[in-house]
Amino acid sequence: MNGRLIAIGDIHGYNVPLQTLLQAIAPTENDIIVALGDYVDRGPDSKGVIDTLIQWGQKTQIVALMGNHEEMMLDVVRGLEPHHAWLKFGGIETLDSYHFNGDLDFLPPEHLEFFDSLGDYFVHDDFFFTHAAYDPHLSLEEQPVDMLRWYSLREGIPERHMSGRVAVVGHTANPDAQIVDVGHLICLDTKCYGGGLLTAMELPSKRIWQSTPEGVLL
Repeated sequence: MNGRLIAIGDIHGYNVPLQTLLQAIAPTENDIIVALGDYVDRGPDSKGVIDTLIQWGQKTQIVALMGNHEEMMLDVVRGLEPHHAWLKFGGIETLDSYHFNGDLDFLPPEHLEFFDSLGDYFVHDDFFFTHAAYDPHLSLEEQPVDMLRWYSLREGIPERHMSGRVAVVGHTANPDAQIVDVGHLICLDTKCYGGGLLTAMELPSKRIWQSTPEGVLL
């Protein structure tokens, strides 16, 4: 039995609206929920967001992608990069949610397992999903990681991907909390962390669920 395909934009530590959307969507074991990355940083409850995604992953199919904020956090946790840049872009709020006490080994084992499971892209039917963007002239297997996780659509929206599929991305927050839909690309980052909305979209119908940061379903 075929289920629904639903993508959720950048969550950034806002667990209350995430729970609001998931309860409204009420996904079943046949549905696929694609989380587009940036679960942590900036918002008040990054730890709670990961707990929620893990819990719902026992009821439905959660496909979670790696965002640039997860990359920053994991690079610090693994001792690959200094902490300064991460803290500047919301890491302090993440550490607070985990009750950080000075030990970088603060992630519970089940959260480490979740972060280790994150992919760079996901393909389903006529759609593909990445956190940030893509190079239209390269196959998904050949995509540079910086393009998948860091590229801002403000630098220009890439043309249709060579596969012909529609891209669904996050990362580039719309200050007006509007979905960007140019036909071959849809961006679902409606800036929940900046007073906007958290957005989920069913595909291909484009049915929308949105919540305020306080958890009010629109």
